[in-house]
Amino acid sequence: MPIWPVQDAKARFSALLNACLNEGPQVVTRRGTETAVLVAIDEWHRLKAATRPSLKQLLLADSARTERLVHERGKAMRREAVAFE
Repeated sequence: MPIWPVQDAKARFSALLNACLNEGPQVVTRRGTETAVLVAIDEWHRLKAATRPSLKQLLLADSARTERLVHERGKAMRREAVAFE
């Protein structure tokens, strides 16, 4: 992958974007350390979809993932009983 120092990436962003679209992912470095990668949006969507577990994987997982589905007990507010005469 081609490497772009952050100064060049900022100064020539349009060229960086065109290189990403025409040549593939582009690496941006800061002080010689790889910091970010610019990828085309289609590639990003593909990568994002590939990391999302399927329903089958979730159902077959060893650990239950119910922490978002079930609220803790005792947290609900209760109404006081009203006595009728």
